[in-house]
Amino acid sequence: MAEAADFQSNRRSPARRWVRRAAVAVAGVPLLVGLLRLPAGPAAAADEPSGSRTVDVALNTIAPSAPVKGDTLTLSGTVTNKSKRTVNDAQIDVRLGDRLSSRGAIEDAARRTGFSQEKDGGALGGPYTVKIPKIPAGISKDFTLAVPVDKLGLDEDGVYQLGVSLSGKLSGNTYGQVLGVERTFLPWQPDATRNKTQITMLWPLISSAHLSAETGSDDQQTPVFESEDDLVAELGPGGRLERLVAFGAELPVTWVIDPDLLATVDAMTRSYRVRSGDTTVAGKNQAVAKRWLNALDKAVQGDKVVALPYGDPDLASLAHRGKHVSGSLSHLRPATQVSESTVETVLHVKPSVDFSWPVEGAVDPSIVDVATSAGADKVITRSDSMREDLPYTPNAARPIGGGTTAVVSDATLSTAFEGDMSRADTSAPAVQRFLAHTLAVTQEQPGNARSIVIAPQRMPTASQAQSMATALGALTAQRWSQPGDLIAAAAAKPDPKATTHVPGSGKYPKRLRQKELPVEAFQQIKTTQEALDNFKVILTAAHRVVTPFGNAVNREMSTSWRGRPAEAAAYATGVQAHLKDLTNEVQLIKKSDLTLSGRSATIPVTVQNKLVQGVDHLVLRLESSKPTRLKLNDDKAVAELPVRIEGGHSQSVKFTASANANGPVTMTARLFTEDGRPYGQPMQFTVKVSEITSTVMLVIAGGVLLLVLAGVRMYSQRKRAAAREGAEDGDQDTAEREDAAEDVDTEPSVAESDDPVQPSDPAVDTGPQSAGPSGPGEKVDR
Repeated sequence: MAEAADFQSNRRSPARRWVRRAAVAVAGVPLLVGLLRLPAGPAAAADEPSGSRTVDVALNTIAPSAPVKGDTLTLSGTVTNKSKRTVNDAQIDVRLGDRLSSRGAIEDAARRTGFSQEKDGGALGGPYTVKIPKIPAGISKDFTLAVPVDKLGLDEDGVYQLGVSLSGKLSGNTYGQVLGVERTFLPWQPDATRNKTQITMLWPLISSAHLSAETGSDDQQTPVFESEDDLVAELGPGGRLERLVAFGAELPVTWVIDPDLLATVDAMTRSYRVRSGDTTVAGKNQAVAKRWLNALDKAVQGDKVVALPYGDPDLASLAHRGKHVSGSLSHLRPATQVSESTVETVLHVKPSVDFSWPVEGAVDPSIVDVATSAGADKVITRSDSMREDLPYTPNAARPIGGGTTAVVSDATLSTAFEGDMSRADTSAPAVQRFLAHTLAVTQEQPGNARSIVIAPQRMPTASQAQSMATALGALTAQRWSQPGDLIAAAAAKPDPKATTHVPGSGKYPKRLRQKELPVEAFQQIKTTQEALDNFKVILTAAHRVVTPFGNAVNREMSTSWRGRPAEAAAYATGVQAHLKDLTNEVQLIKKSDLTLSGRSATIPVTVQNKLVQGVDHLVLRLESSKPTRLKLNDDKAVAELPVRIEGGHSQSVKFTASANANGPVTMTARLFTEDGRPYGQPMQFTVKVSEITSTVMLVIAGGVLLLVLAGVRMYSQRKRAAAREGAEDGDQDTAEREDAAEDVDTEPSVAESDDPVQPSDPAVDTGPQSAGPSGPGEKVDR
């Protein structure tokens, strides 16, 4: 690996070598005596720091970080007595160590903790010291040293080890010694090199999921945020994302953006809601979102922008866990397509979607296959995954087969700012180490200009972003490097000696594998997607549901869930629950049992749509459990009728039934999509068939005839009485009796209702089936 290459040749001029040896010899005499006399003092506690770890030396400022001739180097920091005894006659010195001729030598020096007179060099002495008479136990003292670089003896270009040490006597000791040391690196390249290293710095804008799948019922589909506090803090003054944009605007970087972040902030610029318990409240941070988006829009103009697939899906989790669940990989291509359009819409620049970026650049063959399955042909990896055996750092780009290019970022430089950069004593040395490695890359092969890529952590903190910006700012003089972009770095000519071997799956880091999304997460995603596919086919405005839920499914696969399994599961469960609530808005109204009296009747079943949009392409299927007793349309056991309902309405779907025998019949009603997939839960009710037989009809007819005859008799009697009183002639009376006799011969008639109204079906429309929208009286209050 290039970072580990060590030429073992720390070159020095003869004069400097003689001076250094003399300084070592002179300085070593009192030190040796002090060490020999040390037992004479009081014994230190077993847990008390000793030797060069007695005093902690912290460097807070190293300015300028890459000096030139005529500069004065300022070193400031703090010394802290960590022992339980007072340090007397303390003196702080500057020490210039050897010139470090390789990147491996730089790392060796960075790892070393104890003081070495040979390697740390002699004290510069003279006026370039700080004396502190006394430092009590546990007390800290600040210091500042100002040294003209011309006094350091920098006689050759390169990287030097630079140290600050504290010497003194612990109370009870006779002789002094070095009680603490802090070392850093000084890049010395006062004049520009002929061949400069192209350095591409990726500048990631990625956040965790904040938007839910829920939207309002208004035309604008007001978005609902799961929470906004964290995002507002990141976008606001001094926040992580605000600082990244502010620093990136002034630096030559390649922006690597998760479009979900852009869409989320863009949604916040308008009316939005925030979940609060079981309800939502109006969001009020539109100004913060607008300010950040405007700043980003200006910052990216003229720079290269790379768009990750929407939601920044975890490619390693998909490759190792998602492959066991069918359909998991199908989300990548749509996520890539929507990412491109999102960036263009929000930032008005056309991004590159040719790159994929696995977590920490760790790859194996399955990750490469997944990373390129959505159309990307370039994979951003890292040199601690695709390891090198070369004594120098090769170009980042190299072919790995199948038309795919691996862009291998430099592991040492990419991880240089992963620590707690909020402390000056960690940030300043990190910047110096970064600069030292960049100069060492150039000097590895001075006649061969190379192109390297730096891919930092996905979500740098504000302090990490500031340290990164400080380091890049120190390179703006372009004495040994010049800025590049990711597009150009991927197109650079590969080094024929660089490895093109993708490590096997057994080489994938265990610590990363343990944080992957579980198989259960992808199974839940599959269930949600199947429910969404089943739901969208019945909607007249499917985009109102498909877009927010499709984006939410992409978020469920995000790399941001690594190490947060509980939060990931809660988000996925929330998405699934909300989709279920929506699908349940289209349902069958519960029906009570009814009685059918007669040979035929109409059975109504009511379908309710509480959505704000209409539903179509639904079929209501009604099935008779005993078709020999009760048949449906056209003498069938199963009947189907189409369903189309406007938003907020109900529809009564009517089936014709015919009875053949008495008794109860269980009916099952269920909705289906037109392609035969069940929709919702089935509903059952009982029809009690009570047929009217021919014997009953004869009895009824006889009763009617008797009533008619009784009426005739009464009529005849009244006629006779009227005749006698009117003294009418006998012929007329005879004619009336003949008329009465003709009335008695009239046949009775019985009407059978074919459409009885069932008391279990209130307000049932027994008219012909209508496929049109229900009347306004059926509107459902929401």
